[in-house]
Amino acid sequence: MRMKFNKSGQLLLVAGASLVASAMLSACATLTVDFVYVTSALASAQNSSGVIDVFEVNSESGFMRQIPSSPFPSGGRNPVAEVVAPDSASLYVVNKDDNSIVQFIIGNDGKLYPNNTVNTPGIFPLAVTRSSSFLFVADLYQPLPICSSASPCAGSIGVFPINSDDSLGTPVGNAVDNTNFWPLTLPSKPSDIIAPTAVATDATGNFLYVTAYDTTASPSVGYIFGFTIGSDGTLTPMNGGIPFAAGQHPSALAVDTSGSFLYATDYDNRAVLSYAIGNSGQLTAVSGSPFATGAGPQAIAVDATGKFAYVANSQDSNITAYSLSSGTLTSLGTFATGLRPVAIGIDPSMNQYLYTANFLGSNVSGFQIQADGTLFNSQNSPYTANPQITAVAAITHNGQKH
Repeated sequence: MRMKFNKSGQLLLVAGASLVASAMLSACATLTVDFVYVTSALASAQNSSGVIDVFEVNSESGFMRQIPSSPFPSGGRNPVAEVVAPDSASLYVVNKDDNSIVQFIIGNDGKLYPNNTVNTPGIFPLAVTRSSSFLFVADLYQPLPICSSASPCAGSIGVFPINSDDSLGTPVGNAVDNTNFWPLTLPSKPSDIIAPTAVATDATGNFLYVTAYDTTASPSVGYIFGFTIGSDGTLTPMNGGIPFAAGQHPSALAVDTSGSFLYATDYDNRAVLSYAIGNSGQLTAVSGSPFATGAGPQAIAVDATGKFAYVANSQDSNITAYSLSSGTLTSLGTFATGLRPVAIGIDPSMNQYLYTANFLGSNVSGFQIQADGTLFNSQNSPYTANPQITAVAAITHNGQKH
């Protein structure tokens, strides 16, 4: 808003306006409950890298608006995944076409400052997760000269220590293979091309799970590779490297906050696969699994209470909400999003707001989570972002719960 002042009253009015502005800024700061980071893969003629849109979320309405200076360059080409550091002071962004992970320091105002860049052990990183001490990245292929886009082979997992300043250390070594990665191969079919799709750790940080599918088979066959995580970050394959069966094309993973259950979406079969996690990390299918979803389930998230799960159905452009009971999913209904939702986030501060990154809609849909787990559109949702959105992550404003 622009105001005009006469000369005699200008000083007083400006002082009054300053006080009002200060109060408004203070109120905005108080009402901002979370910052949400949304990566966009589409590069422009002026900027060859992707970008990160940063939204602040209003605690009373869920309304999302971009902060000043947003968007920020992603530090590389084709950002496809992101995760927040354990202390919520940094954001890690995976740039697929540069085989890189960029660490951004997060300012108190939500702004991003690039600090550290590392290269992943393999080729074309696709997914990332972390424990309290390590970051895990899934690469589509193992590194040259083992694999290349012209001569593809199975994917791999790299492990990075997270330093005290949130920078990433040297990849952990795999002494068994004398490499700095763990291959995703089938002991019975070592030449098959196994493509990873998602990674997740359990609540204790003791186990790592990787969804993947055999692209050599027709139709494809889905798997979940399980690993125990050593105190030094080394991975030990469960079952002698034999993965758990996981439908046809598992596409996303989520583990509940208790660490008792793991959920994997099956893109081709329109389903959620549910597993109980044993004391040693072994997976056992829950009775009644798989559970029906919409078309093309691309992402899944479990709320902080462990009572509800949400699946983004990319081909239907909606979310299916579920109640959870001992690993059993019961549908609560579907809720429309923007076009092609591919990622889901739930606000870490109040566990009250949910948002989807809509790849073809070039926007973010916002919802309020109701007491019964159903969803209600946030004020003025959806919110415009840059084209080809790929991932979403969030932090609590100033690290404080409201």
